[in-house]
Amino acid sequence: MTLWTAAAAAAATNGHATHAFAASGISIDSRSVGAGDLFVALSGPRFDGHDFAEAAVRGGAAAAMVSRRPANAGDSTPLLVVDDTMAALTALGTAARARSDARIIGVTGSAGKTGTKEALKLALAESGATHASAASFNNHWGVPLSLARMPADTEYGVFEIGMNHAGEIHTLSSLARPHIAIITTVEVAHLEFFASVEAIADAKAEIFDGMAPGAVAILNRDNAHFSRLAAKARGRGLVVVSFGEHVDADARVHKHALLDDCSTVAATICGEPATYKVGAPGHHWVMNSLAVLAAVHTLGADLGLAALAMARADPGPGRGRRLRVTLAGGPFEVIDESYNANPASMRAALEVLGRAQVKGRGRRIAVLGDMRELGTRSGRLHADLARIAEESGVDLVYTVGEEIEELDHALSPSRRGGHAAQPSEAAALLAEVVRPGDVILVKGSQATGMAAVTRALSGLSIGNGRTGRGGL
Repeated sequence: MTLWTAAAAAAATNGHATHAFAASGISIDSRSVGAGDLFVALSGPRFDGHDFAEAAVRGGAAAAMVSRRPANAGDSTPLLVVDDTMAALTALGTAARARSDARIIGVTGSAGKTGTKEALKLALAESGATHASAASFNNHWGVPLSLARMPADTEYGVFEIGMNHAGEIHTLSSLARPHIAIITTVEVAHLEFFASVEAIADAKAEIFDGMAPGAVAILNRDNAHFSRLAAKARGRGLVVVSFGEHVDADARVHKHALLDDCSTVAATICGEPATYKVGAPGHHWVMNSLAVLAAVHTLGADLGLAALAMARADPGPGRGRRLRVTLAGGPFEVIDESYNANPASMRAALEVLGRAQVKGRGRRIAVLGDMRELGTRSGRLHADLARIAEESGVDLVYTVGEEIEELDHALSPSRRGGHAAQPSEAAALLAEVVRPGDVILVKGSQATGMAAVTRALSGLSIGNGRTGRGGL
C-alpha cells in the first residue's frame, strides 16, 4: 500500500523530489529501514542522518528526505529535498492528520501511557482499521513520525503523547488534534522540571489544547487531581468521562480479582455492564482497561468485542512482560519492568511482585535502579520504596545506582540483597544467589540501563554441573 507518493510528500513538505517514488512507510533509523520506506535524514548532537541516506536507499528505502544532497549520493538516488528535515517530518504528520477522517485518541499520563495505547489498539481493531504509534514514540519527533505513518483510510488513530517539560504536550496535541484524550493518572514524575505535582497536572492538561469543543476527556476519577483536570477540560468546552472505583465514575469497576498473571473485572462502562479478563496483572491495568473501554463506548465501537480483546493485553518488553528462565534444577521467572520508572510505577510493579506465585524455596526478589528526574525530593521518594517493598511481601531487594542507595539504607537488614553501582555488577550478584522458583522484578529509569540485568538473567545457566538455558 502506498503511504506517500513523491508528489504528495513534496506538496506536504514544500520540497522537491528528484525522482518519482512511492513510499509504503516512514523511517528515521537506517539500521531498521524497511523496503519501500521514505528514510528521513534527521540530524542530532551525535549523528547526522544524511551520512546514512545513501545506505538506506541501497538497503531498500524508496527515497531519502534530506535538507542537502549527501556527499555519497549518486545521481540515480531518489531524494526529497526540503529546507529542514525535522520541520518536514512535522509537515508530513500534519498532512497525514488533515487527509484522514480517522477518530483520533491521544493518551498521556504519568504512568501507563504505552500499555493503554496498546490496549486501545487491540480493542479498536475489533471495530475498524486502527493505527497506533509504535513503542513509546511520544515526543517531538515520535508524534509527527507516528502521524506521518498513518494510512489515509485509518478509522481509529491512537497516539501516545509524553513530556518532560511544560509546553511540550501543547505542541503535540495541536499536531494530533485528538477527538478523545485519556489522562491515565497524574503522579510524582519529572519533579526536577516542575515546582509541584499540580504543575505536572497542568502540563498533562495541555492535551486539551488541541481539542475542539465537544471533544471528550477521559479522566481518572480516583486520582487526587481529577477535579483540577476536569475543570480545565470543561473550561475548554470538553465533555468529561471518568473512570475508576469511585462511586461517581462513569466507567466503574465493581469487583476485580488481581491474579498472578492476569486480572478479572466486573464493571459498568457508561451504563453498560461488562465482565472481562485483563491479560496483564496489576491494579493499574484494571484501571487503565476502564479508560480503554470508556473510549470504545464513546466512539460507538463494539464494546463487547473490545472487552474480550482485553484478555490479550500484553505488557510488552520492559513493561512487565514475563520471562521464564530454565536452570538445571528448575525454572525461575523474571518480570521485566526495565523500560522506565517513577514512584507510581515502582509501587505498581512491587505490588505485582508481591502477588507473584513462587515455587518451592523460591523468593520474591526486586532489583531496582534509580528513578530519575525527581529533583530535591529524590532521596525521600527512593527511601519510601522500602515501606512498599515490605508491605508487598518482597523477600530481597537489590539496588543499582546512586540515588537508589537511599532505599538500600531504609531497608531492614533481612531484606537487603546488596547494592551495586552498575547493572552488570548487580547481575553478577544475582547470578550467585538465584535459584529455581524465584520471581525477580527488574525495574529502573531507562537511563540506568536496567535492561542489561534482564538480558543477563534471561541468559543465565547454572546448576549441578549441568547447563540450563534462558528464554522467553
